[in-house]
Amino acid sequence: MDNKLKKYKQIVSEVLDEVGLPGLKPDDPIQTQFIKDHESGHYLLFSAGWKGKKRIYGCFLHIDVMENGRVWLQHDGTDLVVGQMLLDKGILKQDLVLGFLHPNRRKDTEYAVT
Repeated sequence: MDNKLKKYKQIVSEVLDEVGLPGLKPDDPIQTQFIKDHESGHYLLFSAGWKGKKRIYGCFLHIDVMENGRVWLQHDGTDLVVGQMLLDKGILKQDLVLGFLHPNRRKDTEYAVT
């Protein structure tokens, strides 16, 4: 299980880099912040900054790698298909939980339920 967890954490980290890095500009008033907790398996992309007089702050991607080997896609606020990116890199469909779907709806997908 340890090798699987290590592999999945690496895949999730790579996907965060792919999603977050293309838009990074040092002088942009809205910054993307990476939160990568490899030990606990928590991975987030946040936006923080100002657009004129409006405060921009919030998580736009949240993925957890659980000790049981499941990868929970908790929130995907991107215009990408992050779930498919995870599958393309090697996460098994039976290990991917679409956490943003209500538990009753998950059983109707081809993905893990819990």
